[in-house]
Amino acid sequence: MPTTLTAFADVTTSDSALRRFLHGLPGVDAVGLEARAASLGTRSIKTTAKAYAIDLAISMIDLTTLEGADTPGKVRALSAKAVNPDPTDRTTPMTAAVCVYPDMVATAKAALNGADVKIASVATAFPAGRAALPIKLADTRDAVAAGADEIDMVIDRGAFLAGRYLETYELIKAIKEACVRPDGTAARLKVIFETGELSTYDNIRRASWIGMLAGADFIKTSTGKVGVNATPANTLLMLEAVRDFRAQTGIQIGVKPAGGIRTTKDAIKFLVLVNETAGEDWLSNHWFRFGASSLLNDLLMQRQKLSTGRYSGPDYVTVD
Repeated sequence: MPTTLTAFADVTTSDSALRRFLHGLPGVDAVGLEARAASLGTRSIKTTAKAYAIDLAISMIDLTTLEGADTPGKVRALSAKAVNPDPTDRTTPMTAAVCVYPDMVATAKAALNGADVKIASVATAFPAGRAALPIKLADTRDAVAAGADEIDMVIDRGAFLAGRYLETYELIKAIKEACVRPDGTAARLKVIFETGELSTYDNIRRASWIGMLAGADFIKTSTGKVGVNATPANTLLMLEAVRDFRAQTGIQIGVKPAGGIRTTKDAIKFLVLVNETAGEDWLSNHWFRFGASSLLNDLLMQRQKLSTGRYSGPDYVTVD
């Protein structure tokens, strides 16, 4: 299988070329997409598979705090929970990452103290993405220099919706370059589309292709800061995009639904979507993440229920 973007080299040479390509993508059948997402969400999961799915979901969480009231103490507590989600059961997997603002990266790094949990940082004037390019680049470089393993950037939805596709593409490329450290290693880049503001499924498909062509390591639904965030349908559409992109280029891209995923039942529905759409190759935290804060608590309670036969109640887990 080829691992190259050579076949798409001409697509990004001009705004008009990119527009022709994006508007030439097959239109999304909204009714069919939503029906398939709903159908996959009804799959029955047996007890053994459910236990596996819960542990897998825990290992895929980017445990997140992105509030103006974040303090070093809160970030340290969140980092401790990421490393040891259930102090009464050391078999509980660590989460994939903690996700914080750039000024909290150093605090998270010190708190994690070398644990196998990634540090993700939002950047590029999160969550609106409305800032000049030099500010966005500085935001990214500061986070990477402080120790971020991953950068979650936001696109300028205004530029995208105005049809300035090449501008959107060039922004992602520039942030991708800013993720490279002086030693040549790089933070992985997650590109947030804010699907709730893109209006149509066709726009989500187009944004997905822009992100993938520009070098995203992950494409991500949302910031969690708007009314509509991750849904089964928009995540299914993005999973189809990464599947098709790998089929054509050999390059695998991850997917991260974020915002509004709060229960174990929700998480398992998304894992079914991954397995049935992109396939088993995406069923690891290297290629699929949940952006969440409260989801972990419900997963821990359900995990306890499976092992003891009873619910512990919300007081069993720490409050985020």
